[in-house]
Amino acid sequence: MRHPFAEQLGIEFEEPPAAGRSRCTLAVAGQHLNPHGVVHGAVVFAMADTGMGAALYPTLDAGEICATIEVKINYFKPVASGVLACVTGIVNRGKTIANLESSIYLGETLVAKANGNYAVFRPRKGAT
Repeated sequence: MRHPFAEQLGIEFEEPPAAGRSRCTLAVAGQHLNPHGVVHGAVVFAMADTGMGAALYPTLDAGEICATIEVKINYFKPVASGVLACVTGIVNRGKTIANLESSIYLGETLVAKANGNYAVFRPRKGAT
């Protein structure tokens, strides 16, 4: 599935996400930096949120969609350059709520960890 926002940021999936897990990367570039010369927290957050949705999407039944309810993230290390990798897995998948966890790395260094809850539902007819 095409993801225009992820494309805008430069987030790439090395392989198609599997049911319950995903791995995406981002090559840090100038547009990802804040005024202090490090990757803006929103970029790392977007990687986690995108990775979570990608891991959850293959578990959905036909006609179901998912939406972020909330994501909590902890930042551990600043990043100024390199390639970030976000590894995501489902922690718990209920009928209407799923919980996922993402770990964001620069090489072998853990730079952030996120936990998120997602609603799983069927959109109402006529809703877009």
